[in-house]
Amino acid sequence: MATLTSLLYSLAFYATLLIIPTACTCSLGYDLGKPKNHVPFFIFGDSFSDAGNNNYINTSTIVQANYWPYGETLFQYPGGRFSDGRLSVDFIAEYANIPFIPPFLHPGVHRFSDGANFASSGAGVLVETYRGLVINLKTQLSYFKKVARGLKQELGDDEAKKLLSRAVYLISIGSNDYMFPFLANSTIPASSQTQYVGRVIANFSSFIQEIYKIGGRKFGFIRIGTLGCLPALRIIKPENKGSCLEEVLTLCKLHNKALSKLLIKLERELAEFKYSNYDFYTFLSQLMKYPSKYGFKEGENACCGTGRFGGVPSCGGRRAVKEYQLCDDPNDYVFWDSFHLTDRAYQQMAEQMWNGTSPMVEGNYNMKSFFESVAP
Repeated sequence: MATLTSLLYSLAFYATLLIIPTACTCSLGYDLGKPKNHVPFFIFGDSFSDAGNNNYINTSTIVQANYWPYGETLFQYPGGRFSDGRLSVDFIAEYANIPFIPPFLHPGVHRFSDGANFASSGAGVLVETYRGLVINLKTQLSYFKKVARGLKQELGDDEAKKLLSRAVYLISIGSNDYMFPFLANSTIPASSQTQYVGRVIANFSSFIQEIYKIGGRKFGFIRIGTLGCLPALRIIKPENKGSCLEEVLTLCKLHNKALSKLLIKLERELAEFKYSNYDFYTFLSQLMKYPSKYGFKEGENACCGTGRFGGVPSCGGRRAVKEYQLCDDPNDYVFWDSFHLTDRAYQQMAEQMWNGTSPMVEGNYNMKSFFESVAP
């Protein structure tokens, strides 16, 4: 426990030293050769969606995955994804027959005909979550606004508006807002939990409405998973003897319930707002309880890490703790490292998001229906 504590508590110190860039060193544009009704894919969020944006900011290795063995299964090199291979957003792109969406901050010329990935590992809805170490949601929104302005300049207001309304917006964020206080040797008192969740949801609501105002109409959301049962969270309190961290699970449930209410409210208030809200909480709990049902051999321990459950986030040996163990076959595992899933688990998650129906997907749409609906 001391090793995990020293590793994570050092983040507060690093955050005073590091500076996040305010723009990418890239050129913006649109591929005019794409079909008229092409559907772009814009991605916002945290490490469940980050394709490597954190490679290009000054930050700590605790929120980077650009070193071995990350990416070992598919890419054969560490591109910046917190997985042995792909993320759920990569599979969604495959199913939609578009290329993997590259990180927005990747240097070079960007053609945003297929969309953009603004996600940043460690990011939260609240700006104070890993402040100074990540690209927070407010900054991700500013990047998207820059892309939208560029599209309007290149295509004209009317065509850009049509493009942005055809696009699919997938947002996976909030987990770090609830984990960070516990990982930073703090807590969220029971008396303050509802108020804290309310603040996260209020900020999230403002973000969604900003995207809608710019032109977004088709929104995909991912409910927060069973964070208190992640390998890293299960070892925080030795007195729990490896049990899930109930305080965090309570926050997850409160958040997911509040998010559902918010989306129903927005659907009622915003005439063209459409949403798909994937129940990741139920899916992850099922994977952990019944791994063999889904083709896995191990549902609790991480493939890469050290300590009980592989809960010390040392995968790759580039963080404060250098020692780590690596399993022989990540396909046998639900968890790749102390916080994240394997390529295979992400694929199963993406399949449900793509084809899912109620109750696994809340709302009248799944990701497949969003990409197949190209009007206007």
